[in-house]
Amino acid sequence: MSGHAVVIAGGGPTGLMLAAELALAGIDVAIVERRANQDVVGVRALGLHSRSIEVLDQRGVAERFVSQGKTYPVVHFGENPLDISDFPTRHNYVLGLWQHHTERLLAQWVGELGVPFYREREVTGFLQDDTGVDVTLSDGSVLRAQYLVGCDGGRSAVRKAAGIEFAGWDAATSWLIAEIQTTQTPPFGFQYDAIGRHAIAPMEDGKWVRVVLTERQLGGDNAPTLRDVSEALTAVYGTDFGAHCSNWVSRFSDLARQAVAYRDKRVLLAGDAAHVHPPMGGQGLNMGMQDAVNLGWKLAEVIKRTAPPSLLDSYHAERHPIAARMLRNTLAQVVLLRQDERSKALGEITSELFRMDEPRRRLVGMVSALDIRYDLGEGHPLLGRRMPDLDLSTADGPVRVFHLLHEARPVLLNLSPTDALDIAPWADRVRRVDARYAGTWALPVIGPVPAPAAVLIRPDGHVAWVGDGTAQGLQQALQRWFGPAA
Repeated sequence: MSGHAVVIAGGGPTGLMLAAELALAGIDVAIVERRANQDVVGVRALGLHSRSIEVLDQRGVAERFVSQGKTYPVVHFGENPLDISDFPTRHNYVLGLWQHHTERLLAQWVGELGVPFYREREVTGFLQDDTGVDVTLSDGSVLRAQYLVGCDGGRSAVRKAAGIEFAGWDAATSWLIAEIQTTQTPPFGFQYDAIGRHAIAPMEDGKWVRVVLTERQLGGDNAPTLRDVSEALTAVYGTDFGAHCSNWVSRFSDLARQAVAYRDKRVLLAGDAAHVHPPMGGQGLNMGMQDAVNLGWKLAEVIKRTAPPSLLDSYHAERHPIAARMLRNTLAQVVLLRQDERSKALGEITSELFRMDEPRRRLVGMVSALDIRYDLGEGHPLLGRRMPDLDLSTADGPVRVFHLLHEARPVLLNLSPTDALDIAPWADRVRRVDARYAGTWALPVIGPVPAPAAVLIRPDGHVAWVGDGTAQGLQQALQRWFGPAA
């Protein structure tokens, strides 16, 4: 029986990001993936939001992605474009990058880190005991792991085998999406009617067109076909424009569900296995990658036995409320896209509100994930929020905060001339950096905040402790997040 410290079911963006985080921490991790390669059929996620790009920047690989995409200075809520260009981040934009490029670049990075794949196989079940998990694959083989993480999508076999409830809302509306060829040139752009919003756009090669069509009736579980697309086109446009060939046809809906628990002992869930929702706002892939970054360092510490297994409980405590909020904001966007008179009236009112600065900033912060604050108690506004990527001065020269996180290790950043911060018992786990910063401290949505004397930064970039010139509370924070003193 082969074995690994962690087996990840699913090699999409969430699984790849988690594998990279664990590999950076020196953990033996492997990915089980049903595909023979990273090819993605159809249209999936269209880009990366600011916080996801920041996460990649924290690991030193952001430029690989930025160089192959196109930047846009807005996020969208429903049909409302919201300016993000004034947000205090180096990545105040949405990066337009198709999912197949994102996956390809993540897979290359994971390959460089030496993570093995079990391709053309799936996780079909598991048995867990007090010391590990026996993971059964579709070819009959079994892998032994200390932990199994289900990153295997909305129909997650891992979640189902764990018996974790997937609570939420059933679909009320569905859409067909396809790449087709037609004998007639259709009208490109958006079309609105009582059914909803529809769109047709030319592909780059000029031979194919992409269509997104709201269905008159909720689509079933059967895979849609070219005939379904033809009938939907005729219902909306009066003709199917001679549709005769499809590259692919798919369906999505406003189904919204969330796992009631992200952990069952040695089995955990992340990405779509933990939450599914309408694609409005382009938040799904981003949420999954951010799940992975929150979980990876915690799982690594538990495996290394520098922290107790109870540290993994903070994964659900921190990420479950964030995804619950996302489910609600995507459902709200579905309502705003409806074309009945009541929904239009609501859309007109909200559009006026979104043009105001305060509502705009709040929505941009939410969709971009730059406003996330984990509940780490009361205190400085930085506590629980992502650490800004400041330009620091050190004895060894200038350095950016995100550069200090490239190795996915925690950092104690001392910004005071005093030396009251003793972390010797954690020196094998936490890096101390003495630095100076004279600029303004500003947080997305919040605005300027008081300059701290020191900050303890977790590997995921969130602030675990803020100092006021003394070491009060520092040891407790170190022990809470990085285990007992050596």
